[in-house]
Amino acid sequence: MSFDETLTIPKLVQRAAAEWPDHPAIEEEGEILNYGQLERARLRAAAAFIEAGLRPAERVAIWAPNIKEWIIAALGAQSVGGIIVPVNTRMKGAEAGYVLRTSGARFLCTVQGFLDLDYPAMLRSEKLPELQQIILLRGHSEGCTEWEDFLIAGERVDSDEVRIRTQAVKPDDASDLIFTSGTTGNPKGVQTSHQQNIRVFDVWSELVGLVKEDRYLIVNPFFHSFGYKAGWLACLIRGATILPMAVFDAEVIMQRIGNERISVLPGPPTLYQSILAHPKVADYDLSCLRLAVTGAAAIPVSLIHRMRDELHFQTVLTAYGLT
Repeated sequence: MSFDETLTIPKLVQRAAAEWPDHPAIEEEGEILNYGQLERARLRAAAAFIEAGLRPAERVAIWAPNIKEWIIAALGAQSVGGIIVPVNTRMKGAEAGYVLRTSGARFLCTVQGFLDLDYPAMLRSEKLPELQQIILLRGHSEGCTEWEDFLIAGERVDSDEVRIRTQAVKPDDASDLIFTSGTTGNPKGVQTSHQQNIRVFDVWSELVGLVKEDRYLIVNPFFHSFGYKAGWLACLIRGATILPMAVFDAEVIMQRIGNERISVLPGPPTLYQSILAHPKVADYDLSCLRLAVTGAAAIPVSLIHRMRDELHFQTVLTAYGLT
């Protein structure tokens, strides 16, 4: 199949909504958002960013766990030419402040209350001259704009303006700026384009065998390429269903596998080891599992055999990255 050179990330959602409008796109805590609804949510978020003054090539940082609003905010910003800057949820104020200053982020989408942390409060002592607005995807914090209020403000924007701005985004435009882990110095921002991401993860999806019928539990964090690009972006490419998980818990994962019929569960080797070592592993129906993609560390051959024999994975793949 030839690659569509005209695709951008927002156009992936448009395509999915046209082809599979009623197919589940995101399922979270009992709420189902199909691809038609995701497209409407994308347009609404895009209008809100236009109303807020986001210009092409400006940066929107996202400092939040794996929740549906993360995806919608990213798609909204990317739809009007914004560049998203994912921020590690384990960072403290000074570390996050460094990323925000270095990237020149004008907007920050974050949360209050995740892991009992007040993310906006952690930034109050930081000097962030470029930061114009903090948008709370969930929770409440003084001086921040709550997500629903942000979206309501965007209703003043004409739908034609949203369409024109989306059409103006080109495949070679930057879509994201992801910072390295900083193991040998300060983290460095690595910028990639819409086309680079779609081309790479279109091939990745083909190689791992991701299909529309898959139900993909994304435990890997959205601030990392494994959860973002090999996670929800790959699902948009294939039309698979995204099931975000904000915090790792082996027993909750096993419950969700059976209850929500999970077929795809990527993660580092320790994720599978934690499940296999759990005293209740035999109590759960894991027979729907089909595909495991692991990485970040070497995986013992014995673990691969156990994943196939005891967790019922048909395919176990090891991914390799340069960072």
